Amino acid sequence: MRPFALNYACPIEELEVSTPYSYDSGLQLNVLADGRIAARDYAVLREWGSTTSTAGSKTHFDD
Repeated sequence: MRPFALNYACPIEELEVSTPYSYDSGLQLNVLADGRIAARDYAVLREWGSTTSTAGSKTHFDD
């Protein structure tokens, strides 16, 4: 038996997104390509809203 909702469910397209920062395990922070801390770059924060850590839970933010 197929649940009713699956008759109308559509897969969500995965968008290819690259962030301007990456996780530095030594600092335990997201850093920009030039080594600056991403959470201190106001342009990054305006564009992305936050610099959510990709190291673990998506509920932790860089301070």
